[in-house]
Amino acid sequence: MESIFIAVTAVTAIVLAAALWWFIGRRSVERIHTEAQTRADEIARDAEKQAANRLREAEVAAKEKLLQARSEFEKVSRKRRAELETLERRLNQKEDLLAKRLDEVTGREKELSSQERAATSLERSLEKQQKELDLLLGEERVKLEQVAGMTAQQAKEQLIHLLEGEARIDAAHLAKRIEDEARENAQREAQRIISMAVQRAASDYVAETTVSVVMLPNDEMKGRIIGREGRNIRALEMVTGVDLIVDDTPEAVIVSNFDPLRREIARVSLDRLITDGRIHPARIEEVVEKVKAEFDDSIRQEGEAACLELNLSGVHPELIKLLGRLRYRTSYGQNVLKHSSEVAFLAGIMASELKVDVHVARRAGLLHDIGKAVDREMEGSHLELGIDLLRKFGETEQVVHAMACHHGDYDPETVEAVLVTAADALSAARPGARREILETYVKRLEKLEEIASNFRGVQKTFAIQAGREVRIIVDSERLSDEQALWLSKDIAKKIESELTYPGQIKVTVIRETRSIEYAR
Repeated sequence: MESIFIAVTAVTAIVLAAALWWFIGRRSVERIHTEAQTRADEIARDAEKQAANRLREAEVAAKEKLLQARSEFEKVSRKRRAELETLERRLNQKEDLLAKRLDEVTGREKELSSQERAATSLERSLEKQQKELDLLLGEERVKLEQVAGMTAQQAKEQLIHLLEGEARIDAAHLAKRIEDEARENAQREAQRIISMAVQRAASDYVAETTVSVVMLPNDEMKGRIIGREGRNIRALEMVTGVDLIVDDTPEAVIVSNFDPLRREIARVSLDRLITDGRIHPARIEEVVEKVKAEFDDSIRQEGEAACLELNLSGVHPELIKLLGRLRYRTSYGQNVLKHSSEVAFLAGIMASELKVDVHVARRAGLLHDIGKAVDREMEGSHLELGIDLLRKFGETEQVVHAMACHHGDYDPETVEAVLVTAADALSAARPGARREILETYVKRLEKLEEIASNFRGVQKTFAIQAGREVRIIVDSERLSDEQALWLSKDIAKKIESELTYPGQIKVTVIRETRSIEYAR
């Protein structure tokens, strides 16, 4: 009985313990579930806050980008509007100009209509008078034919033939006599005038040789360059000796001057002033003086480099400086310093082949155009100025004589003088040396020969001296001496009217009579 009681008690205790354990476990699970639910709610709230923050940040970034894009768009729009306003102003100016020209054309049309009516009336009157005159001439012609025994046409042809032959012969003799007299009296003066004109005469505004363009960061810089009441531009023109052209060209100023050295000094100075930003008369003078000093050093270095390249020593420092100035001088588009170096090189090669003085040939070739460095500042041709400079700075008479003969003004007495003349012609006449590409050069020579070949009596034509002379061989049986003279004039006139060329072209007509017999 006692064991049963114990068993029942044990079972009851186990059941109570199990119930207690189940109750405690359920409370723990509920508590854990509640904590998990609370943690989940906190995580959800944090996620919502972070999402809201990121959304706000994205909205702020989007607004900033929108504002930036709008600012750039407004900037571009302002620039485009300014460009359109400038174009509109130009179009308005052109429209006004066209309107003025239209008014002028209308006035001229009215004037021409009035003149045309007057001319028509006069023509009718002349036709009436012509008919009356023809009637009278017909009557007189009939009477003359009856007296002379030949028709009017036959008499006219015979008279014209006789008069034409006599007139052409007399005119040819007269023209030849006038040309001989003019050549004898004016040759020396013509050579002086032509040489000075070719060296110095040129328009002050020739594209590609007398102007330089300075680009500006914006059009507002033009006002700063001009300055208050134009004081800055006047100061720059005064210290550099150039002309500054400030026109409607956007973001550009044109520097114009015939002297390339002064033009380059002005261009570099203006570039530096624009970069520096301080533009006033005192600063302009300071910058120009610095640039001039730098150019003096650069010019001396250019002259020294030319002498070193040709292995020439003992050249006077002043001559070296003048050689460097030739770096900024051109002749028909050919750089004079490069041309002088090329002449010296060619003369030296030929002198070496002929076993004559290479040093004299090279020295005279390099210095043959030294007068061009000062011919715009001193009176006289570049040849005379060069002779004086070489003698002044201690060059030998051999070098002076070889240099003086390169244009044919003096008769060469040494082989070196002949070589310098030949080298000068080679350097100047080779295709491409003086702004003339090979294709244009060949076409010009072919056109020159074609023009001469189309004339009656011409057998052969030869374009020589790089197109500066054309020689024509004519048939002596078809043309007389007088007709050969007229042929040269006719060919020269046709060349002038149909070809464009630098300098002048010499037309030489050759007529020779050959008597051939065979001894058998």
